[in-house]
Amino acid sequence: MTPRGFPVSEFRTRTEHAQAAMEQAGYAALFLTTEPAVRYFSGFLTRFWESPTRPWYLIVPATGDPVAVIPSIGRALMAETWMADIRTWRAPDYRDDGVSLLADTLEELVPEGETIAVPCEIETHLRMPLADWQALQALLPRRQFTGDGGLLRRLRLIKSEAEIAKIRTACGIADRAFARVPEIARTGTPLSEVFRRFQMLCLEEGADWVLYLAGGAAEGGYADVISPANERPLQSGDVLMLDTGLIHDGYFCDFDRNYSLNAPVASHDAHAMLIDAMRAAVDIARPGKTAADLFHAIDRILTGGAGGSDAGRYGHGLGMQLTEPPSLIPEDETELAPGMVLTLEPGIAVGGGRVIVHEENIVIRETGVEWLSTPYGPRMTEIGT
Repeated sequence: MTPRGFPVSEFRTRTEHAQAAMEQAGYAALFLTTEPAVRYFSGFLTRFWESPTRPWYLIVPATGDPVAVIPSIGRALMAETWMADIRTWRAPDYRDDGVSLLADTLEELVPEGETIAVPCEIETHLRMPLADWQALQALLPRRQFTGDGGLLRRLRLIKSEAEIAKIRTACGIADRAFARVPEIARTGTPLSEVFRRFQMLCLEEGADWVLYLAGGAAEGGYADVISPANERPLQSGDVLMLDTGLIHDGYFCDFDRNYSLNAPVASHDAHAMLIDAMRAAVDIARPGKTAADLFHAIDRILTGGAGGSDAGRYGHGLGMQLTEPPSLIPEDETELAPGMVLTLEPGIAVGGGRVIVHEENIVIRETGVEWLSTPYGPRMTEIGT
């Protein structure tokens, strides 16, 4: 098991990289409001973000350490991180929920006429009430807010070895849980029970929590890959799929496994084609190739190069979030680089409105790929009927 948390040097390096990029772009501060962005620079790990009541803010100035502006309920935990400058208010406050404190802090850190950057691209959002966002800008008329031009995206694309170790550990936990699926699934078992017991297996194997679990089961395949469980019992002829994003120390794995309950030969053949397509992408995945290149390598196997399916992509980035940039689509020309963690997720239609999807997790290295999940074979595991 990897050590919990990170040394302070990890966060200082992240901050220095951000400040170098900010200097080049002309930004005086980076204003952050979302859980992964705040945690990336601070190490502040809590499930309290599940409550939408309180906003949380972090400011990365052009020089010096980040400053946290947070509800007082979070002071004790934030003080356990490397953050030294922690400014709090009693929240929730319906009259002024931290806005004036935040404005005062930004006024102190950002000179007049300078620019404050806010993450703005796909897979980001602004986590504060619209009225407070408008009030903040009104309180700072001599500072300019702008999008960060993808600055934070570029920083987080490349994982440190410490981050990769946490993702590898998460994958190992899921590997062990998937290997135990024959213990909990057989003909007659309701899919809802399989879901509940699989989450228990993940926790038994070392997951901190199982934030994401989707899947399906039907004859020869399944209708989609995002459904929650229903009460339908597993039946002979089914393909059962479980797709998990469990958490280890704040980092996700994200991959699935398909199981056969005496499924037809055509389903096994389709699954084998998915493995071939995935390995075609692995064979070319190395620095200098692009996300689009991986898409086309997969698509040539699955559709003869017709351009994919309605699912939209054949994989994505992975890390502190279940899905991160880049997307494996024809339009994404993000260049692969060492330390980039990806999922490969080819899918294929098997008729009757059903599909089979396979997913693995990898990291790009100087000369190719390191598997983070243990690669699955071309034939689905048979489970009890």
